[in-house]
Amino acid sequence: MAALQRVPLVLLACGSFNPITNQHMRLFELARDHMQSTGQYRVVSGIVSPVSDGYAKPGLVAAEHRIAMAKLALQTSDWVDVDEWESRRPDWTETAVAMRYHHGQILKEYERSRSSTSSQSVPPQLKLLCGADFLSTFKIPGLWRDEHIEEVLGRFGLVCVGRGALQPEHLVHESDALWRHRHNIFQVKEWVRNETSATEVRRALRRGCSVKYLVPDSVIEYVKRHDLYTEDSERRNQGKALGPLALKTRPESLDD
Repeated sequence: MAALQRVPLVLLACGSFNPITNQHMRLFELARDHMQSTGQYRVVSGIVSPVSDGYAKPGLVAAEHRIAMAKLALQTSDWVDVDEWESRRPDWTETAVAMRYHHGQILKEYERSRSSTSSQSVPPQLKLLCGADFLSTFKIPGLWRDEHIEEVLGRFGLVCVGRGALQPEHLVHESDALWRHRHNIFQVKEWVRNETSATEVRRALRRGCSVKYLVPDSVIEYVKRHDLYTEDSERRNQGKALGPLALKTRPESLDD
């Protein structure tokens, strides 16, 4: 009997990355180890996709800086890259739309490779990589379109890493939507706890405190060079509607 061929898997992380931290990058390593340990998948790449300025979250620095910091941080990775497509869009991009786009790009590359090598390999899959706090967003009434929940959870699936006291299994149990798709939600344990958050990093930077070993040195140098994360920058977008809320006033484009 032929050995079961592992499914190539791409991990996608969407978020502010304001700034990217060592913990953000650690999620990719944890997720790859877990998914490959199932014997079903072979993780082939990872994608960091920072949100656009249209997300309008208070304290969100310009996308050009967040992209630059992410690229600096990931210079040491041989499998995770930064993608600028989402960050360049004028408005906030819904998660399902971002996943749809990246999956399309992955399949195009697969078809090109297949036609040139005549390979009969298994098509790659895409899954959303997130922390446990992301799962709590599915409980917020009206935040997610019903069809997007089905697309993200059912069509693609999640790889979710526990964060401190917040563990995926509890959130899955408490949400009917998550429970329906529990077999497509891969829960990853982080045994070496690291609760570094970008929020705490920004707070420390505003106060002139050290963030060494919380973010890469290259990112710290970039922050200093461009004078990011000050009291003024934290007031950016105050009074603006958050991207997901502003998007609710517009119909979804079929071209997305």
